[in-house]
Amino acid sequence: MSKFNMLAVKPQQFDLLINGKIVPSSSGKYFELINPSTGEVFGRVADASKEDIEKAISAGQRKFSGGEWPGMSVAERGIYLKKIASLIRKYAKELADLESIQCGKTLKQSNFIDVPTAADCFEYFSNIDEPLKDRENKIDAPVKSITFFEPMGVVACIIPWNYPLIMAAWKMAPALIAGNTIVFKPSSLGCASIMKLAQIMKEAELPDGVVNIIATTNHDAASVLMTHKDVNMISFTGGTKTGQEVMQLASGTTKKISLELGGKSPNIVFSDCDFEAAIGGTMSAIFMNQGQMCTAGSRLLLEDKIYDKFLAKLVEKTKALTIGPATDYQASFGPVISQQNRDKILGFVERAVQDGAKLACGGKIPSGAQLKNGFYIEPTILTNVNPSSEIAQEEVFGPVLAVMKFKTEDEAVQLANDTKYGLAACVWTKDLTKANAVAGQLQVGTVWINTYGGFYNEASFGGYKQSGFSRELGMEGLLEYTQSKNICMDQTPGGKPLAAGWF
Repeated sequence: MSKFNMLAVKPQQFDLLINGKIVPSSSGKYFELINPSTGEVFGRVADASKEDIEKAISAGQRKFSGGEWPGMSVAERGIYLKKIASLIRKYAKELADLESIQCGKTLKQSNFIDVPTAADCFEYFSNIDEPLKDRENKIDAPVKSITFFEPMGVVACIIPWNYPLIMAAWKMAPALIAGNTIVFKPSSLGCASIMKLAQIMKEAELPDGVVNIIATTNHDAASVLMTHKDVNMISFTGGTKTGQEVMQLASGTTKKISLELGGKSPNIVFSDCDFEAAIGGTMSAIFMNQGQMCTAGSRLLLEDKIYDKFLAKLVEKTKALTIGPATDYQASFGPVISQQNRDKILGFVERAVQDGAKLACGGKIPSGAQLKNGFYIEPTILTNVNPSSEIAQEEVFGPVLAVMKFKTEDEAVQLANDTKYGLAACVWTKDLTKANAVAGQLQVGTVWINTYGGFYNEASFGGYKQSGFSRELGMEGLLEYTQSKNICMDQTPGGKPLAAGWF
């Protein structure tokens, strides 16, 4: 028996969470879940209809307008978030297995990054208090001005398939602690762990309707979240094109929108870097989760002095990666999410070569008995890349690294900023003065210096340009889920302000 078969979860059926109850779709329809490591069906999920989504929105609206959830103290809401964090840890193995089987990410990543990160995020925001407190404003006038932070109302949270548990925590935890109710829609490609999270929400005994979780393959049904009058805010993570569609749909009811979109992140390596650290960091930046990350360091900008040496070592280590089923503990590189996505990635590689790029390694479908039915692609490195070409400008969302050379610091910055995206960047150098100078010029929301992929509950994350706006995590991310109210009280001696005698 293979390692994969020993670790595979039993086929499961997942239903929707609406108004505190686990229920099937009103249509009775289900869609199948495909394991990208094997191409096999491993479960099925209730396919929510428009009616189901409207019920979820109504449940959230009733719970919010009734005042039970927003009327609780922050500490009282925090008790529920602590329960959720505890239950995520209780079901950690099952959640990690589902995360790997549904998304193709290795068990090492699911066990040591995704599940603990989700639990920690709920726990962190469960203890938040100070940022939500009323704030008195210092005003040079005889008035008392106080800013109150109030919840938005019903928040529709929409996520893609690449980091379901982490993104669920990033959106749910701050939205809930701020007093909002939620309708949560994961991608139909990667929703098994989220539907398990729905069961956890019920076990945590959240008041009915505070969190509603629905999955659907019906685009028209999903669009109700963007157009419904009782949805007060949309928090969306996904592709830039889809984010633009969300904006258009939401404009009819002038909803607040938070968008975290695509990226084409530069990874800048100077000749005075810690060589081994930069090699390892570069590989993590593009090959973790098979490059299916909005922050993927998909453009490697190498200083000419170390170009040949660095590239040779990078190719050597990339060729040594062990490709295998996500649930094989020996695998360091799993499949991409679907055959359609694999074909799309291979198309990018083919067009890049036609445009003059050279294939340093990868770019093909790997062979092997245990790989033949899954959606695998070799980790790929392209050199001789034209900075204006498609492969240097467009998000591939796969394990494809475009390598470019630079001579000067100014040239590196110019190359780094030369895209429509602005999500993240890496800088590798031992000269921290130079590192900070470069970081200050990069048009991105996050810059990592001599590391990659550090996300912290205390620090905000988000993009510039077409990578979106608004923020996740940190104080900024928390306050995204609030609206502020200023109450201004006159304190003029004698109670006769100017406004009282203007006419």
